[in-house]
Amino acid sequence: MSRTSTVYARVEPEVKEQAEEVLNELGIPMSNAVGMFLKQVVLHHGIPFEVKIPVEKPLAYGSMTKEEFDAEIEMGMDDIRNGRVYTAEQIKAEMKRDFGI
Repeated sequence: MSRTSTVYARVEPEVKEQAEEVLNELGIPMSNAVGMFLKQVVLHHGIPFEVKIPVEKPLAYGSMTKEEFDAEIEMGMDDIRNGRVYTAEQIKAEMKRDFGI
C-alpha cells in the first residue's frame, strides 16, 4: 500500500452532508473523492472545472425592490397568459432527470 498524507478541510456542514449523500450513492468514500479531485488538479495544472461568478444571479425576494418584484411577477403572468407553462408532471420528470429526485 502506498503512503498517504492527511488533508484537513473546513466546509459547511450542509455541503459536506449533501456531498456524502451523493458520494454514498456512487459508492465513493469522501477521501477517495478528494484524492480524485487532487489528481485532476495535478493533471490539469489547475482547477479541473470552470470557476467563475455567474452572470445572472438567482433572484432572491429579500434583495429585490418592490418594482423589481412586481416586474418579475408580471413576466410570470405574461408567461401564463401566453401558454408558456409546464405541468407538474413535466417539472417532476425534469427534476428526476436532472437531479435524481
